[in-house]
Amino acid sequence: MILKANEKIVFAGDSVTDDGRARPVGEGLWNSLGNGFVHMVDAMLTVDFPDLLIRCVNMGIGGNTSSDLLARWDADVTALSPDWVVLCIGFNDVWRQFDSPAQPDFGVSPERYRSNLNAMADKTNAKMIWMTPYYLETNRDDPMRKRMDEYGKICKEEAAKRNIPCIDLQAAFAEILKHRYPAYVSWDRVHPGWTGSLIIARALMEELKK
Repeated sequence: MILKANEKIVFAGDSVTDDGRARPVGEGLWNSLGNGFVHMVDAMLTVDFPDLLIRCVNMGIGGNTSSDLLARWDADVTALSPDWVVLCIGFNDVWRQFDSPAQPDFGVSPERYRSNLNAMADKTNAKMIWMTPYYLETNRDDPMRKRMDEYGKICKEEAAKRNIPCIDLQAAFAEILKHRYPAYVSWDRVHPGWTGSLIIARALMEELKK
């Protein structure tokens, strides 16, 4: 386990992270951590390592691009003084290019995405773990899957340059997609639901247990 007792993890991202978390700060009792992978990770840490008293805080905001997250980084991440930051962003950077093609400024270019990731890392004194965006489509030639793979590759490249652990979530979903149609896991191929959230949570826990 790479975490130490009483450490705080801030989860930063978009709706995949958010998943109905409490406002203004997603932590505390009941469903304050949301209904997705952050809540599951908190439960797993409590069950497997009850003595460590790890504090999890969900600061995801649905609809955020990496540019949106960067703009609120100081207030929503740095100000919380985390020991760890788990970053999962990029879905909307790509998605807006497809669902809002007439508004090119809604999306985030690959170059800007790369720059945003590095800007967030530069602002962070805490240890970080990055997770790539994904698109639950098995046809790699599908335009949105192809584009998301490009952003996932950027995420892994920049993390490697900084020696930041990076979890390939597209790869984490590969096994289930051999047996289940993508819409079984996620109706829109992005929002993970309980099954997808568990896959993400397990992948993160594998990294934390190294």
